[in-house]
Amino acid sequence: MDKIKILLADDHDMVRMGLKTYLMLDERFEVIAEAANGQEVIDLLEQSIDGVQPDLILMDMMMPVMNGVEATRHILHRYPHLKIVILTSFIEDDLVVEAIEAGAVSYILKTVSAEELIYALQGASRGMPVMTGDISQALTRGIRQRSTAQEEASDLTGREREVLMLIAEGLSNKEIGEELHISIKTVKTHVSNLLMKCELEDRTQLAIFAHRKGWVSQT
Repeated sequence: MDKIKILLADDHDMVRMGLKTYLMLDERFEVIAEAANGQEVIDLLEQSIDGVQPDLILMDMMMPVMNGVEATRHILHRYPHLKIVILTSFIEDDLVVEAIEAGAVSYILKTVSAEELIYALQGASRGMPVMTGDISQALTRGIRQRSTAQEEASDLTGREREVLMLIAEGLSNKEIGEELHISIKTVKTHVSNLLMKCELEDRTQLAIFAHRKGWVSQT
């Protein structure tokens, strides 16, 4: 049986070394390349890794230069046949949702047992999602939060959304007024309405709120 060819991506050398050592002891797997960030993964794929492409990428979430979610989006856009498993220390609801939406087959924690990791990799190689109960719960919560956020957004007027986006970009009331061609007094009214509707206390919280809800485009 052909071995499952794996590319490891993690910014910690010791983590990669440990994973590689363990996986290479299993005759079902072959680690063909390593990367310290998402951009390195993309570069390796473009170079075809000496003519050999991986079947599966085991990728950390938080890495410098390009994180796991962003890399997953880029990779699957160009190489849709690849399977990606996110292996991370983080279980935040929104991160789980972002990873799955980006196209990762599975999202697993670094605290899983060796047997659970092997099971997840085997499943991912066949396109079968594998998640522990805590990850499934985080995914459910994250999706529910997204739904709530959409409902909250629907309560805002078009102008209020414009003001909120500009607040999130760091513009002052004067700058927002100039951008939207409205008076500072009108801007202040919109800000007050936003604070009331979003149940927040100041414009800094509004900016954080907008970013966390995903209403601000990431450029």
